[in-house]
Amino acid sequence: MAISEQQLNTWSTQGSVTQSAETYQAVRNVLNDTRSPYHQKSFNIFLQGSYGNATNIYSDSDVDVVICLTSTYYHDKGDLSPNDRVELERVFVPATYELSDFKRDVASWLTQQFGNGVTGGSKAIYIPGNNYRRDADVLVAAEHRTYYSRTGYREGIVFETSSGRRIINYPHQHSDNCTSKHQATSNRFKPMVRVLKNMRNKMISDHYLAEGVAPSYYLEGLLSNAPNICFAQRFQDTYEHSMTYLRAAIRDQMMCANGIHYLVRDNSDVNWSNASFTAYMNAVDSFWKAN
Repeated sequence: MAISEQQLNTWSTQGSVTQSAETYQAVRNVLNDTRSPYHQKSFNIFLQGSYGNATNIYSDSDVDVVICLTSTYYHDKGDLSPNDRVELERVFVPATYELSDFKRDVASWLTQQFGNGVTGGSKAIYIPGNNYRRDADVLVAAEHRTYYSRTGYREGIVFETSSGRRIINYPHQHSDNCTSKHQATSNRFKPMVRVLKNMRNKMISDHYLAEGVAPSYYLEGLLSNAPNICFAQRFQDTYEHSMTYLRAAIRDQMMCANGIHYLVRDNSDVNWSNASFTAYMNAVDSFWKAN
């Protein structure tokens, strides 16, 4: 058996766009307010996550916003030669305004503007929605540079968890690669991501899969490893072609959608664990066959 094409087509539909756009604009306006304690610093504001990548489904509630400090940056020079490291350190000016300062000021400002419902999570600051806007998560980050030469570097972001652990990620590369994949598959990649996300939610409600095992970020990454030829006109064909390929693929060689991090690794903040990956692949196979 297989899930009907009609059901898959329903699951492929994009979720709220208008209210998500209004939410993003409301949060962006507050973050850009010149009265904020950080307004003299340089920063960028952009979307990440499902709405930002147009893979949001109707059950998605949060709009994910990043505010990234650019007047201070962090760096990794581990790949440089000893001489290049010395030269880079010679011109490096230590920051007087750190990521922790920025996060404190942003959190304080958001609380002033949106009220005491604003709370700090393990990674992002949560802003509850109301009748006019959806819930939002604001990730406070700073620019990160991984140097591969004295003047050349790969740009990402770094953010701090509530425990003080720093995580480096690449949201722009993720978004760009998802868009390129979508275009290269005749606009079939993103609808299929939405199918997998809705299917994941149904699997949870039907007790095939535990909550939190298959985050949307990793589902996008997983599907991005399927060759473009797998994306057919019918969703049933796309699912069967892509999953047949992915089940046979070497998991250690799969990449996240950003093209920088591996998809499956243990003991990492930016990778899908082997146990969770295996649990998802087994569960989705059982679910597909049972329906």
